[in-house]
Amino acid sequence: MDIASLIGFFLGVGIIFAAIATGGDIMLFIDIPSIMVVFGGTFGVSLMRIPLNEFFRSFSVVGKAFFNKRENPQLLIENAVHLSAVARKAGLLALDNEEIDNPFLKKGISLCVDGHDADLVRKMLNKEIDQMISRNESGQYLWQGVADLSPAMGMIGTLVGLVQMLANMADPASIGPAMAIALLTTLYGAMIANCFAIPIIDKLSSVLLYEQTNMELIVEIINGIQEGVNPKILETLLTSYISNKKRKKDGE
Repeated sequence: MDIASLIGFFLGVGIIFAAIATGGDIMLFIDIPSIMVVFGGTFGVSLMRIPLNEFFRSFSVVGKAFFNKRENPQLLIENAVHLSAVARKAGLLALDNEEIDNPFLKKGISLCVDGHDADLVRKMLNKEIDQMISRNESGQYLWQGVADLSPAMGMIGTLVGLVQMLANMADPASIGPAMAIALLTTLYGAMIANCFAIPIIDKLSSVLLYEQTNMELIVEIINGIQEGVNPKILETLLTSYISNKKRKKDGE
């Protein structure tokens, strides 16, 4: 679970609602037609941009922003040193008896045990990385559209409300409430974009980069094991995937 995402979301939205509640009746900020224009319009137009199956799959991608398990690369390197030592001592076939939790690393080791050529193994693993990136970027595309479209839909809703208000100028008492309702769509659009869609995109990009880096690290692990690199040398080579600050911390 990504605590930062959950805290950030509830804190950001909570402060807005707290400000609304302290300023008067919160029901003044709820208007069904405005919600329909912004939410319905945003997701309706977004649906025009991507296939239906990708549209629904994009909602499952959001879960990664709130529930993602970031595997420590240092643990992967320690595991790599152990596996490399086993392979040098007992051969690649001995790795078949090792318990490996990371599914991508397990797949790579399985390919090694099966005796596939090192170039073929690297090609297959890199292909899987490319497919993972493609799937995640496709899922982010919808939310980029939501971030772009929701403020525009909010403005469209405001313009619709202003037209309706101006059409009833004969009743001065209705102008204030009508203006307030017209502005609500702009508020809704801004909140969808800035409190949800844009942060989601940024967090998903961060998660994707972290996953990609770990997978590239695993490819180097598999390559080093197949080439029979000394475990200590392999560990030194792999530490390039860890920041200098982290290396110092681990070394203390």
